[in-house]
Amino acid sequence: MYLTLGILAIAILFFITEWLRVDVVALGVVVVLMLTGILTPGEAISGFSSTSVMTIAALFVVGGAVMQTGLAGSIGQRILRIAGGSQTRLLVVIMATVALLSGFMSDTGTVAVLLPAILSLALNTKISPSKLLIPLAFGSLLGGAMTLIGTPPNIIVSDTLRAAGWQPFQFFDYTPVGLILLAIGIGYMLFVGFRLLPENKPSQEIQRVETPEELVELYKLPDNLFRLRIRRGSPLVGVSLEQSGIRKDYRMHVLEILRDVDPRQVAKLGERRLLIESETESITPDSKTILKSGDLLIIQGEANDVSYGAAQLNLGLQPVQPSDQQALVNTEIGLAEILLPPRSRLVGKTIVDSRFGTLYRLTVLGISRPDTEETLDLKTTHLRFGDTLLVQGAWEDILSLRNHRRDFVVMGQPEEMILAPARKKAPVALLILAGMLLLMITDLVPVATASMLAGLVMILTGCLTIDDAYESVDWKSIVLIAGMLPMAIALEKVGLVELAASALTASFGMMSPLFVLAGLFLITSLFTQVLSNTATTVLIAPIALAAAQNLDLQPHAFMMAVAIAASMAFASPVASPVNTLVMGAGNYRFSDYIKVGIPLIFVAMIVTTLVLPILWPF
Repeated sequence: MYLTLGILAIAILFFITEWLRVDVVALGVVVVLMLTGILTPGEAISGFSSTSVMTIAALFVVGGAVMQTGLAGSIGQRILRIAGGSQTRLLVVIMATVALLSGFMSDTGTVAVLLPAILSLALNTKISPSKLLIPLAFGSLLGGAMTLIGTPPNIIVSDTLRAAGWQPFQFFDYTPVGLILLAIGIGYMLFVGFRLLPENKPSQEIQRVETPEELVELYKLPDNLFRLRIRRGSPLVGVSLEQSGIRKDYRMHVLEILRDVDPRQVAKLGERRLLIESETESITPDSKTILKSGDLLIIQGEANDVSYGAAQLNLGLQPVQPSDQQALVNTEIGLAEILLPPRSRLVGKTIVDSRFGTLYRLTVLGISRPDTEETLDLKTTHLRFGDTLLVQGAWEDILSLRNHRRDFVVMGQPEEMILAPARKKAPVALLILAGMLLLMITDLVPVATASMLAGLVMILTGCLTIDDAYESVDWKSIVLIAGMLPMAIALEKVGLVELAASALTASFGMMSPLFVLAGLFLITSLFTQVLSNTATTVLIAPIALAAAQNLDLQPHAFMMAVAIAASMAFASPVASPVNTLVMGAGNYRFSDYIKVGIPLIFVAMIVTTLVLPILWPF
C-alpha cells in the first residue's frame, strides 16, 4: 500500500511540475507497477484495451473530420452573427455557442476554431478581448459537462459504473445538471465575473485579425521585396534552394521563382527558323527546387542582407514590379499570423532550431512580441509564449497548422483560409455526426461502437484522410488515460481506494450524504486545477463508488459529481488547455483565473450538491 501510494505521489509531483511530459509519466507508472509486482503485465497494460480509451480516440477522429470539413467553424460563425454589438448579448451568445459545440466535440478544438472570430468581434465592437476570452474558455468547460461525449471524464465515470455492475450513464443524463450549471455560469459571468475580469489592452499585433492585404501593409512587406537574377557564374546554379543557404546564411526568403521557358520552334523556312517563347513560368519554391541560370527570384528581406547576398552569390539586382506583390498573396499563396500558446514546442527555440520551414513548409517573415517595438531577428531570436509569427506559404500548409493546436493558434481568417481542405464533404460529415449521436442517444449500440463506426465512415467517405485521422488524435491524452487506468486498479488492489472511501464517509457520512457529495466535488475540483481532468477522474471515481457502497447508497449522484467537478477547471491557466489557449490573446495573469474561477467553482459545488440528489436520488 505504501509503495503504491509512493508511486502515485511521485507521478502527481511530475504532473504538477511538468519535469516530464504527462504521457511519459503515465508510461512510467505502467512500467513501475509491473516491475514492483503490484500489477501483473496483463493488468498493467489493460488501459490500452479499455473501451474508454478507444471511444475517446475515435471521438478525436470524428472531431478532426468536423474541423477538416469546416463544419465546426461554419456552425460557430453563423451562431455568432446573431450576437450583434451588444456587450451583454455578445457574452451570452459566446458562452452558449461554445458550450453547444463543446458538448459534441473537443473543447480545445472548439475554442481554437472560435478564438479568431471572437478577437475580430472584440475589435469591431471595441470591447477588450480580456472581457470575452475567459468566458469563452469557461463556456467550453461547462459545455463539456452536458453530454456523455463532451469530455473524457464523463466517459470514464460511465465505464466505471458499468465495470462495477451498475447502469452506466446515457448520452443525455448529464444534460439537465449541465444546462443548469451553464445558465448559472452565464449569469455569474454577466453580473459578477464580468466585473472581476480585467480590461486589458493587449498589443495590437495579438488582438487584431488581419486580412492578407492588411498584413502586407502592416509589416511593410512591399518595402522588403526585391528581384534578383541568377547570373551564369553564380554558385546557385544547379543547387537546390535548401543547399543554396539563401535563407540560412543570407536571411533572404525566396517567395517565387520566375523562369523563362525554352523557346520552341514552330516553323522552318529554308535556313530560317520561326521561334516563339512561352510565357514565363511561375514556380512556388520548396527546399528541393533546383535553381537555374537566368532564374528571377522574388526575394523578401532587409535591404542590407539582400545587397550583401547579391554581391556574394553573383546575383543581378533588378527593379521591383507592382506584380511582385502577388508572390506574397494570391489564390495559392497567402499570409497569416500565428500565436504561440504557453505549451508550444517552439517556445525557447529559434526559428532555425525548430526547423520550422522544413517541418511546416512555410516561411517566417516576421516576429512580433507584446510590448516590444524593436525588430526581432528571425535567425537568433528565442521564441516566447505570446510571440506572433507572420508566416507565408501555400494556403493548404497554413491551414494544416490548425492540426497542431498545442503549438499554434492561427489568428487570421481570410476567405481563402476558411475554405477547409474537405469543405465539400461538410454535409456528409454532418450526416455522420448526426447518425453517431442517434446511435448513442437511442442506445442501439455501445458508445464505443458508435464512435468507432463514425470515425471509420468519416475516413471512408473522404471527410479526412487516414493520415489526418492519426494527426487529429491527441496521442498524449490517449497514453495518459491508458497509463493511469492501471493506477486505479492498483489503488483498489492494495486497499487504498477502500481506505480513502472509509475516511471520507467517516468524516462526512455521519452528518449527511450531501456532505460526502460536496467533499467529493471539492476534492475533484481541487485536483483538476493541478492535474489533468482525466487523471483526476481516474483516481477519484473509484473512491466515489466505494464511498457510495460504504453508505449503502446508489452511486450515480456521487459519480456524476466527480465528472462535473473534473470539468470545473476554472482557477488556473494550466488547469485546462482552453485556459492556456486564451491566456496570451487576453493578456491574462494567473491571478485573473483565481479571482474569477474560485467563486464560480464554489457556486457550481453548491448547485451540484443540491440538484444531483433530486435528479439521482440516493
